[in-house]
Amino acid sequence: MEQKLRVGVLGATGMVGQRFISLLEDHPWFEVVTVAASERSAGKTYESAVLDRWKMALPMPESVKGLTVLNVNEVEKVAATVDFVFSAVDMTKDEIRAIEEEYAKTETPVVSNNSAHRWTPDVPMVVPEINSEHFEVIEAQKKRLGTTRGFIAVKPNCSIQSYAPCLAAWKEFGPKEVVATTYQAISGAGKTFEDWPEMEGNIIPYIGGEEEKSEQEPLRVLGHVKDGQIVKASFPKITCQCVRVPVLDGHTAAVFINFEKKPTKDQLIEKLLSYKGYPQEAKLPSAPKQFIQYLEEDNRPQVKLDVDFEKGMGVSIGRLREDNIYDYKFIGLSHNTVRGAAGGAVLCAEALTSKGYIKAK
Repeated sequence: MEQKLRVGVLGATGMVGQRFISLLEDHPWFEVVTVAASERSAGKTYESAVLDRWKMALPMPESVKGLTVLNVNEVEKVAATVDFVFSAVDMTKDEIRAIEEEYAKTETPVVSNNSAHRWTPDVPMVVPEINSEHFEVIEAQKKRLGTTRGFIAVKPNCSIQSYAPCLAAWKEFGPKEVVATTYQAISGAGKTFEDWPEMEGNIIPYIGGEEEKSEQEPLRVLGHVKDGQIVKASFPKITCQCVRVPVLDGHTAAVFINFEKKPTKDQLIEKLLSYKGYPQEAKLPSAPKQFIQYLEEDNRPQVKLDVDFEKGMGVSIGRLREDNIYDYKFIGLSHNTVRGAAGGAVLCAEALTSKGYIKAK
């Protein structure tokens, strides 16, 4: 790419916004030129707006420290400075739906980490390795919005990344029933242990809205495009419990699965290891070379050893074995704020750029 695309981050001061900024440092295609946040941060430099709330392991990139934070609600002003935006705003769902459409209507593509538009029929919700063909609905969405280049694309919930890729890899065997329990890190709530000391040594057996997302969103990712809309898959039937655990980064899933045609364990592992999609074929900058790894050791995957596999963009599977009630069971692990949040959105933006949906204004 001769000249980098100009990127804005909406909700730049929050945890996911910070992750976007961290991941986009030295990106070969994209450059953060605009940071936008709430009215109370507007007018300050990014460094002074965030102060001691920087939650990333790596220091704040020098290139953003001096950027003046714009008011995210001043849509025209923000949109005039960028080619496209990443959205990580912290608002009500109705407010998010409205503001993301406002940005799209300024002919500014929006790649969103938020859940507000995940069930809008003509908004693609994409894991690029699995369903990049869903971007096709953007044409119908642009007609609805009355735009020529503005649109919204979203990524799915962080919790499903630890098992949905397996369902895609094993599609030919007909996954029909899935029982999953997710063990979810506190960074998924935008927290660290400093912010949330009561999570140390604790487990909370409830995460608001998470179980429905974990049961339903994989079906939309595994669905198909018809008449300019996404039609969700009818199988597998998924039931899920979501538990908050005292881990900083990394969502683990314990999964039981039944198939229409029961495969061998070796067949299942081979399908995981050979599974790849558009990001690998197009050699996108953030694409993991190996999307899914299989670990043979009985005590893997572990958060401490495996969460950063492929810089947090890969998925780790282990403990695959036959079960005496279901066909098989396994453990999955993914990085919830990289693959499951900002990293997944950056990969979506790379795919959209590679396919010609995002261009310089």
